[in-house]
Amino acid sequence: MREAGKGRARRGASASTRTPLSRERVIRTAMAVADEKGSASLTMRAIAEPLGVEAMSLYHHVAGREDILDGMVDAVFAEIDLPPRDTDCDTDWKSAMRHRAVSARAALKRHPWAIGLMDSRSQPGPATLRHHDAVIGALRSAGFSVPMAAHAVSLIDSYLYGFVLQELSLPFRGATELEEVTAALLRDMPADAYPHLTELATEHVLKPGYDYADEFTFGLTLILDALHPDEPAH
Repeated sequence: MREAGKGRARRGASASTRTPLSRERVIRTAMAVADEKGSASLTMRAIAEPLGVEAMSLYHHVAGREDILDGMVDAVFAEIDLPPRDTDCDTDWKSAMRHRAVSARAALKRHPWAIGLMDSRSQPGPATLRHHDAVIGALRSAGFSVPMAAHAVSLIDSYLYGFVLQELSLPFRGATELEEVTAALLRDMPADAYPHLTELATEHVLKPGYDYADEFTFGLTLILDALHPDEPAH
């Protein structure tokens, strides 16, 4: 009886010292599950298990799966650096948009499931709204009209999301794997059957210092150079 009492006391102490469940913990755990297994794997039970609770306990902090998805998307937007509030000269707004795009690309690569959800939520959270407001505000401060700011955001984000989707689908991670995949492709191709692919691989991809990330920088620079404010800066 004494040992049983001690056991109950230990379990009670463990329960009392456990980190309290909260909406933030539920959202962060859901993100970790999605990072590992994809958003399709997100069930209330899958989220509850690493938290060490029953699935029904989650409903004290979230309304359900859709509410969790809303929170996850908002958390990703919170990871993206915001452009400065005041960007007026040509260099400033381009630098701000470039920095924001690079930060967004990094966040989306950390959370591969996010792209498919980013623009799908009908109830955006505060970080999402703050992010979009800051991006539009930076462009407006630089002299973009409202329609041109909308065009610029749509163009930049279409390129950003599309590039990351392509990047996540590639059969390599990092320079070493890229060299291995490219070399194997060259070995398997019939000699001289695809001269332009061979030229691209040997004269560009396999050159020392090649980094696929440079392709993102090149395209982003072209887009930013093509965009111009159409109003005097405030």
